[in-house]
Amino acid sequence: MIMKNHTNINTILVPFIFFFVLFSWIFMAMNAQNTTIRVNVGVILDFDSGSKKTDKFYWSCLNLALSDFYASNRHYKTRLVLLPGNSKGNVVGAAAAAVDLINNAEVQAIIGPVTSMQANFVVNVGHQAQVPILTFSASSPSLTSLGSSFFFRLTQNDSIQVKAISDIVQNFGWRQVVPIFEDTSYGEGIIPFLIDALQAIEAHVPHRSVVSQLATDDQIEIELNRLKGMPTRVFIVHMNPHLCSRLFARAKEIGMMSDGYVWIIASGTSNRLSLMRHSHLNTMEGVLGIQTYIRRTLKLREFEKRWKMKFQQENPNVTKVKLDVYGFQAHDAVFALAMAVEQVGYTSIEYRKPSDSFKATDLDALKVSHYGQKLVGALSGIRFEGLAGDFNVVEGELQSSTYNIINVIGGKAKEIALWTPEKGLVPTNTSKIFTNSKCIFGPIKWPGDPICVPKGWEIPTKGNKLKIGVPVKKGFEEFVQITKDPNTNTTIVTGFCIDVFLAAVKLLPYDLPHVFIPYENSNGSMAGTYDELVYQVFLKQFDAVVGDTTIRANRSLYVDFTMPYTKSDVAIVVPIKDNTRKNAWIFMKPLTGGLWLTNLCFFIFIGFVVWVLEHRINEDFRGPPSHQVGTSIWFSFSTMVFSHRERVVSNLARFVMIIWIFVMLIVTQSYTASLSSLLTVQQLMPTVTDLSDLLRNGDDVGYIENAFVREVLYEIGFNNTRLRAIKSAEDGDKELTKGTAKGGIAAFVGGTPYLKVFVAKYCSKYTMIGPISKTNGFAFVFPKRSPLIADMSSAILNLTEGKEILNLEATWLGNESICQGSSSANISGNSLGLESFWGLFLIAGVASVLALIIFFSSFLYEHKHVLMPSNSSASIWRRIHALIEIFDNRDASSYTFRSSQPSNKINSVGDHGPNASPISNWPESPFSYTNHGDLDSVFGGQQTPSTGEASPEPVPTIELAITI
Repeated sequence: MIMKNHTNINTILVPFIFFFVLFSWIFMAMNAQNTTIRVNVGVILDFDSGSKKTDKFYWSCLNLALSDFYASNRHYKTRLVLLPGNSKGNVVGAAAAAVDLINNAEVQAIIGPVTSMQANFVVNVGHQAQVPILTFSASSPSLTSLGSSFFFRLTQNDSIQVKAISDIVQNFGWRQVVPIFEDTSYGEGIIPFLIDALQAIEAHVPHRSVVSQLATDDQIEIELNRLKGMPTRVFIVHMNPHLCSRLFARAKEIGMMSDGYVWIIASGTSNRLSLMRHSHLNTMEGVLGIQTYIRRTLKLREFEKRWKMKFQQENPNVTKVKLDVYGFQAHDAVFALAMAVEQVGYTSIEYRKPSDSFKATDLDALKVSHYGQKLVGALSGIRFEGLAGDFNVVEGELQSSTYNIINVIGGKAKEIALWTPEKGLVPTNTSKIFTNSKCIFGPIKWPGDPICVPKGWEIPTKGNKLKIGVPVKKGFEEFVQITKDPNTNTTIVTGFCIDVFLAAVKLLPYDLPHVFIPYENSNGSMAGTYDELVYQVFLKQFDAVVGDTTIRANRSLYVDFTMPYTKSDVAIVVPIKDNTRKNAWIFMKPLTGGLWLTNLCFFIFIGFVVWVLEHRINEDFRGPPSHQVGTSIWFSFSTMVFSHRERVVSNLARFVMIIWIFVMLIVTQSYTASLSSLLTVQQLMPTVTDLSDLLRNGDDVGYIENAFVREVLYEIGFNNTRLRAIKSAEDGDKELTKGTAKGGIAAFVGGTPYLKVFVAKYCSKYTMIGPISKTNGFAFVFPKRSPLIADMSSAILNLTEGKEILNLEATWLGNESICQGSSSANISGNSLGLESFWGLFLIAGVASVLALIIFFSSFLYEHKHVLMPSNSSASIWRRIHALIEIFDNRDASSYTFRSSQPSNKINSVGDHGPNASPISNWPESPFSYTNHGDLDSVFGGQQTPSTGEASPEPVPTIELAITI
């Protein structure tokens, strides 16, 4: 029974508990629903009837994003409530909407506005009210300069894309670019960053084109025609899509979407290409663009599909419904704001009213939010993966910097490459990164569909020709000659410089229409100096200068030069005089002082060596000391003219003499040739060899009229009173002939091309000295960073490497070889120096020393018993003295004396008898009168008969006549 009661109780109690818990949960949920906090958020868009439908897209997208967020985050205690504010499409309406939302709706944040100009005002309002402003489309860098901590840019800053644009320009090698931008803070904000990025790659911006937002089609066409008349063909367009579509429509009408043109549109237009009409896209065929990169994830595609269905249900009359990049960034802005509001929580969201209740305007009476500062901190820490990519805000800027490089083909934007700050341009079809070479883009269609990449510039084709200034010369017309045709009254320009230019133009891969314009006054004279002529290019009076224009550092400050086509240094032309046989010491000039001294030393040295080798065996080198010295020196010097009569009998001496005579043969022949050249070939010498001599003597100097040489002479120290302008070669000859004494000049200073022509005409009267100053040669002049510079320089290099330039020089400037004898090379000293013969003297010296070493080694070995006796107590000095006495005596063992010993013994003392040997020409050396004995008698003083007496019987005499 008890068990049954328990069962009944459980049967009743369990359902009761279940329903109690269920109703409690429902009650708590309903209570929680009633406790969620509503946070008002303003959205400033253009809601006017008939306005741009993109703002309606954004409003719908924001609401759908908010619904999706709270559908997946039902537990959040806060709920955003989007309140619209109508900007009416202008900055005043945007500012008024912001004030109204803050003062009346007490919004805690504002999303929008869309344009940068509207955002500029709204950010200031939000900063004063301490209300965060979140823009998903205002990209102008000028907004950053406001410095407001309540401003959040949730789209890419335009200053980031300029590096992508410059990388495209650098990749294709374009050297000049013209930006076209609207006349607003949005259009102008990017320009300083763009110019800096282009300058970093050495791309020039010759012109900036500004188009007003209110410009008519005719005004746009006028500006485009102005650009068409310029050589630059690369344009970067940065303006709102509506103005941009009008610009391209007019550009296509006037032929600026044809071959040779390059158009690059910034992200403001590229990001909205999907919303533009097909007719507008057709006018943009071949345009390149910078587009914000967004990955087409499954989540993004699903949201886009749901939004499209929702919007079409609400707006069935609207066609071409599609979200652009900014719509996805608006979605992420709502998500980020909802997360931040939840983090801050449901603390007081009330406003603080202004302290002064007597403010006259709404702007002065702005309320101040207590909630804004906390919300700013929370927004700065929000991180999540949104539809537009990773959401990460640093100092109010979205950290997103990847771009698509797109090409408009067939009315659609086709991706051809990617760009990131770390990797630069990256192909879309491979992971390979190109950092030091051209990025391999996908197939690109250029305007006009040309086969190759446009070069980026062209000579304008609307009847304009390149205006080329040429100098007017009354002399030295070999370089530039200007004549008038009396029948047609046309100007004909010819000359070496003109022909070089025309030859270079023929090598260009395109036509270069041009016209030569003389730089002259009404009287036909040159209108200024060469510096002033070059400056006309900077003033845009001429497009180029062709002529005998020298590359100078001061000129390169405002123009650019091509590669030089001929050398041009500064030299001097002076008269020459006959200097033949007027110098009494001219016979000394063929050899330098060092070589003369070396010859003298070797004459003495060789004489000494031969004396040493011949003294003991040759009677010609014996006798009194004065006779031996004189004979040795005479013998050595006589070899210079090969007139020596003394015979050499020693093989070592013969060896030395063979080498020495060969040396003397070379030296004497060289001396003879040099002296002959001095006396015959080089008869004409310059009157002056250095410009400082002219400065020191106070002589007058001439220079070519209007040339830079005048400044060079000023720098050296010549004043104006001592300088004479020379117009022609004839004037130069006349003034030089007169000389300073008769009111003429002592020297003519100019560029070497002119002076070579001058000397070729008067080679018998003048010679050229120098150069006294270096220059870089003649070149053609173009404006700074002209695209023609590279092509013309390449053509000039091809000319100078071939024979054509030589043919032109021979045609106009003549053959320089005719007067080579008067060149400055012959004026310099040509005396022969030791450096030309030191090898010969080294061989002779080594041979002589080697012969001496062999002789003394043999001599000491033969008489070693004298130097090192085994049983003598004589000092070393007595032994050396004994060796000297032995050296001074005849070598009785020599065949030259053995052959004449019988006759020598008959004349036992002086060898002066009637049967003396024919080789005995002089009395014996005083040292030989000593009565010699053995070593004991030498060192001990004992006199013993000589054991070497010859037999008294007569022996036939045999003479050996040895000559060389």
